[in-house]
Amino acid sequence: MTAPEAGRGIGTGESAAEQTTTFGFPRDTFRILHVSTGNVCRSPITERLTRHFVAERLGVLGGGLIVESAGTWGHEGAPMEANAETVLAEFGADASGFFGRELLDEHVIKADLVLTATRDHRAQVISMGHSAGLRTFTLKEFTRLVRAIDPATLPPLEDGVVMRARALVRAAAALRGWLLAPTAEADEVHDPYGAPLPFFRSIGDEIREALDPVVTALTGVPART
Repeated sequence: MTAPEAGRGIGTGESAAEQTTTFGFPRDTFRILHVSTGNVCRSPITERLTRHFVAERLGVLGGGLIVESAGTWGHEGAPMEANAETVLAEFGADASGFFGRELLDEHVIKADLVLTATRDHRAQVISMGHSAGLRTFTLKEFTRLVRAIDPATLPPLEDGVVMRARALVRAAAALRGWLLAPTAEADEVHDPYGAPLPFFRSIGDEIREALDPVVTALTGVPART
């Protein structure tokens, strides 16, 4: 299996030559980019939990999904916060091999779905251009929209996770103007940087609760009880 970018993503099982087009972009893949501020707390937790939950449902690391993260003020090369690692370990997720990244244009260009911690992060991603508006949501916003989508309208998993994921993003974008947040705070995941472990755990629980319906919709497989 070809390792996706220093262990950051979920591999496809294809060779490097099979995964790239003449423009150098992966084909038959769906790239999810999680964005927060420093890329050492919220987005690493979200990145690694997404990978963990997908693997739990599908039983493999594959299917064409690539899951990454970056920060609008990312600490390039920095390790994940220790409390974030602890939270991931408590969920049974792998925190190893992580390094922080500053959000770059190329990350947004390559992403098929951008999920941000806050509305400010979403605005910053969209302001970068690259036609990012229709594929950029806060995590909790995307969860709210996904809950309103009838799974029967999405392609079956037999057609591949990539096709299903693309259809999910289109459906969510179409609903965005109809399902507004009840309050501004409803779409925010607050920054636990520098906070004690109990607060990190509460943020981890928020992220887990928001991710669960998203990963279920992506894979067509509910969480194990």
